[in-house]
Amino acid sequence: MTTANKITIFRVIMIPVFLVLAYANQPVWAFVVFVLASLSDMLDGYIARHYHQITNFGKFMDPLADKVLVLAAMCFFVERGFMPGWAVALVLLREFAVSGMRLIAVEQGRVIAAAWSGKIKTAVTMVGLAAMLLFSAYPWVNTLVTALIVITTVWSGVEYFYKNRDVFKNVD
Repeated sequence: MTTANKITIFRVIMIPVFLVLAYANQPVWAFVVFVLASLSDMLDGYIARHYHQITNFGKFMDPLADKVLVLAAMCFFVERGFMPGWAVALVLLREFAVSGMRLIAVEQGRVIAAAWSGKIKTAVTMVGLAAMLLFSAYPWVNTLVTALIVITTVWSGVEYFYKNRDVFKNVD
C-alpha cells in the first residue's frame, strides 16, 4: 500500500473521530481533527503525484473520503440548526450530477479532470466548515459560510457542465 493511500485511509478513520468529538461538544478537538483530515487531502494528493503513487484505490477513495468528511460536518451543522438542509441537498445534487457526467464521459473514452473551480469549492467548503466548528455561536458566520459554500458549489457545477457540455452530444 502506498503512502498516499495510507494517508487517505487515515482521513477515512478520522471522520468518525471527528463526529464523536463534535457530538460530544468538544468543538476545539473536533476542529483539530477536521483540519488534520482536510489537510491530509492536500498531502496525499501531492505525494501521489510527486512520487508517482497514483492508484485506482486512490482515485476512488480520495474523492469519496473528501465528500464523506464534508457531508458529515454539514449534516452535523444541519442537525444543530446552524445550516439549512437545502444547502446540503444542493451540494449532494452537484456531486451526483458531476459523477453522472463523468460516467457518461468514461463510456465515451474520456476522462474529465477536476477543474480549479472544484478545487476552490473544496477549499472554501473545508475552511468554512472548520470556521463554523469554532464560531457557530455567531449566526453571521454560519450564514456567510453557507452562502460561500452555495456560491462556489453552483459556480463550479455550472462551469463543469458548461466546459464539458459536448459529453451530451452523442447521448441517446
